[in-house]
Amino acid sequence: MSAEYHVPVLAHECVEALNLRPGGVYVDVTFGGGGHSRLILEHAKDMDLKLFGFDQDEEARANALPDDRFTFVAANFRHLRNHLRLYGITQIDGLLADLGVSSHQFNQAERGFSYRFNADLDMRMGKTADRTAADIVNNYEADDLQKVLGEYGEVRNARTLAQAIAEARERQPIVSIQDFLDVCDPLVRGTRPRYLAQVFQALRIEVNDEIGALTDLLATATDLLIPQHGRLVVISYHSLEDRITKNFLKTGNAKGEMIKDFYGNIDRPYKILTKKPVLPPADELQRNSRARSAKMRVGERAASTK
Repeated sequence: MSAEYHVPVLAHECVEALNLRPGGVYVDVTFGGGGHSRLILEHAKDMDLKLFGFDQDEEARANALPDDRFTFVAANFRHLRNHLRLYGITQIDGLLADLGVSSHQFNQAERGFSYRFNADLDMRMGKTADRTAADIVNNYEADDLQKVLGEYGEVRNARTLAQAIAEARERQPIVSIQDFLDVCDPLVRGTRPRYLAQVFQALRIEVNDEIGALTDLLATATDLLIPQHGRLVVISYHSLEDRITKNFLKTGNAKGEMIKDFYGNIDRPYKILTKKPVLPPADELQRNSRARSAKMRVGERAASTK
């Protein structure tokens, strides 16, 4: 793995949280540069286990690990169940999700994830996806743009920016990052890097349906993890992801609604192993700036959902 591809966040904490077992089946659903997967295999060097690495970005295949225990799957993790079935897997012992975008993707100008470069306004994590960020800014109604910017980016002047986008595209289509920055820059609130990071994050989440994909993943993981020892480990980078993960661990659904059976018993799908999210230590923050917003939550699959 190239150092430029991605530095794994909370790497050793993740591996320890998975509680690796001989003969177990584990899934790294955000393979990327393979940093977490490599550590899993190193930690389990004497174990005969299986590890599947999922990534919807076909470029991640180049980082596939030369270990007979490892299998790379080029797919969005929301389709986890169907792809594992192709390998005869119906239950797993652990799942790791390091959400967000890899450093490699951010640093590729043509991918359109960063405001530091001028390129097509793209932001697709998988190059075969149909919808780009340009499609969203040119075709969404102003009210829908405002919702995306406000909910996914917590952009303070979301309404004003959405209206400015709608007016600008009437004059000419917004197709490049520079086109988009020409609209955003006069409306920056606070520091420019933080503001633009929030705006670009909001568009990226919408382009890739990241919230929908995360919700699907967590529901699937709850079904696949083996009761009484299956571990779910999730690293999130913004409050919405973290809240959804927290709710799933507590209640088994994204809204955090307590579900009771006929007798009034509450369904608690996980034993929560992190009462508070695990944060990167100070020395990791010094080495890796991407880690500063990371939060890790861990749950162990309960004996029953009934």
